[in-house]
Amino acid sequence: MKILLATDGSKCSEGAARFLTCLDLTTDDEITVFHAVSWVPFLYDRESYIETLKEIRKEIAPKILDSALEALRPCGAKLSTAIVDGAAEYYIVDAAVKSGMDLIVMGARGVQGIQSLFIGSVTKSVSASSPMPVLVTKLPVCGRAKKMSILVAADGSDYSMAAGKLLTMIPFPSGAEVTVLNVIWSDFSDIPQRFVLEVNDRIKEVVAETGSAELREAERITDEARKLLAAKFANVDVMTKVGDPSAEILKAAEKIQSDLIAVGCRGLRGIKGMLGSVSRNIVAHSKCAVLIGKQCPP
Repeated sequence: MKILLATDGSKCSEGAARFLTCLDLTTDDEITVFHAVSWVPFLYDRESYIETLKEIRKEIAPKILDSALEALRPCGAKLSTAIVDGAAEYYIVDAAVKSGMDLIVMGARGVQGIQSLFIGSVTKSVSASSPMPVLVTKLPVCGRAKKMSILVAADGSDYSMAAGKLLTMIPFPSGAEVTVLNVIWSDFSDIPQRFVLEVNDRIKEVVAETGSAELREAERITDEARKLLAAKFANVDVMTKVGDPSAEILKAAEKIQSDLIAVGCRGLRGIKGMLGSVSRNIVAHSKCAVLIGKQCPP
């Protein structure tokens, strides 16, 4: 597996590097530690200041890479480095595409210091625009001493199955525990239950039949995902919830203390590569790492 680790020298970036050391990577795997030297020149009106800023950032760049390499020292993969001069949100994706990477890994910086609730603009941009899978880590990251817990959000779509297949390709440590979750967003979810109880018997029968059909479909979806993942993971559980998918996925992740949530990329209004609303919500609000399976079918 070829991995692009994007780093800016922050603790969040070092956390992303530590997350990779929790995987069973070998010399057959490659990690490129990538740093983009960028600045916003229109904020400054003195040319001399801009040149000084550029020089400082370029001098610091190798130290940032060295810090990430040190964090990756326990990792068994081949390591290399790359530095570019330009906007991180563009060049991270560009470098990953040109180098044929399988996965982009980056730490979520957080906005206004609230690291567990919001993600920064670069992480958000890369997560949305990358045509390949993106792993966004959050602090604190899991450690080798703990069995890794993975929550897989399954909705039966090709995108969801692509995310599941991606999980089987990543060398997670032995003993990793997987939970497959399907959330039923019922056709009657937006009707308050107290009003449903007041409708006539014919409508009650339709509601009951719809609920039964939704449960059967949920069983089919979770069973299909379980079979796919069981080929890789020894411990695979399933669960079904009813409600808002984003909220139920986040609640389930906290309940089972997930180290990673895996979601597919349904896309935004059919635009391949863009995140759908559920994926955006999970990346933004999850307290653990999120793997976005961007291997969308054509």
